[in-house]
Amino acid sequence: MQVVIDEYGYALRKTSERLVIRDKERKVVQEIPFFQVDDVVISSKGVSISSDVVEQCIENGIHIHFLSNRGEPFAKLVSPSLQATVATRRAQLQAYNDERGVGVSKHFVRAKIRAQVNLVKYWAKNRKDKSENLQSLFQTTITNMEQRLDELEHIQGNKVDDIRSAIMSVEGRAAYAYWEMVKQLLHRDLGFQGREHRGAKDSVNLVLNYGYGCLKNEVAKAVLLAGLEECAGFLHVDRSGRPSFVLDFMEEFRQSVVDRTVLSMFTKGFVPKLDEEGLHVESRRVIAREIQERLESKDRYEGKKYQLKTIIQRQAYHLATYFRGERDYKPFVWSW
Repeated sequence: MQVVIDEYGYALRKTSERLVIRDKERKVVQEIPFFQVDDVVISSKGVSISSDVVEQCIENGIHIHFLSNRGEPFAKLVSPSLQATVATRRAQLQAYNDERGVGVSKHFVRAKIRAQVNLVKYWAKNRKDKSENLQSLFQTTITNMEQRLDELEHIQGNKVDDIRSAIMSVEGRAAYAYWEMVKQLLHRDLGFQGREHRGAKDSVNLVLNYGYGCLKNEVAKAVLLAGLEECAGFLHVDRSGRPSFVLDFMEEFRQSVVDRTVLSMFTKGFVPKLDEEGLHVESRRVIAREIQERLESKDRYEGKKYQLKTIIQRQAYHLATYFRGERDYKPFVWSW
């Protein structure tokens, strides 16, 4: 299970083999055996954690994530023994300058656009409003994005630096059509005018950004366990402190994990509470719970049904073997 601490003044302590959570009055809120904990997420200021808890988490392979109020990860604690293997890390770095970097970059964008297309098809099928205008708009959007997929297949180059601008142009135009469709589906009172990242003030973008922060934690954990270097990206260029490869790999899962979840919440009447720092703690708790439930739901993968968080981890391992030249890489596209 994922343990989320989102209350100011809470404390994490260790008693025997249990993680003990106390409130600011030092009353025990919850006790959880460490063997039941997958990871710990701290998303509030003023939370204390004992060194005994850190040591026990590290020994059990439990990651401790720290999130800002916007859902942006700003720190994490992991075991120093969980570092990239030399062969995998070297192969990933070398791939930047050859056809593997080109291939994986196209794979990530292809998977993202296909997932967007599938989500639009999902909405078209399940939308209660069956008006001809709306259905026509659905089809126009799908056709537009499928044309971008055709463009992607014709992009050629020997290394990612040669093709990044062309790939990102395709991704950007597909994303514009996708978010324009989203705008038509959401109530105007929500004030959604398109995707905004930093500095977003409307409730839809705030919730999306928080959801992506939750997903980033899951993807970062998978990347680390697979022995990959989280900062050595391909589509997202290097920047100090930026987990560029995590952001690249996330593209496969944004729609299936976050967009579908968050936009369903809004169409069902979810109204997040806001405060001076953005999302209120109660709303952050609701969003984190919904994202976690989605990660624990199952989808078809390699002929069987797996939880989405398991699929993320298996895809990370497949990427490691792809970089080492041991197999081809097939991106995940959720089945709608």
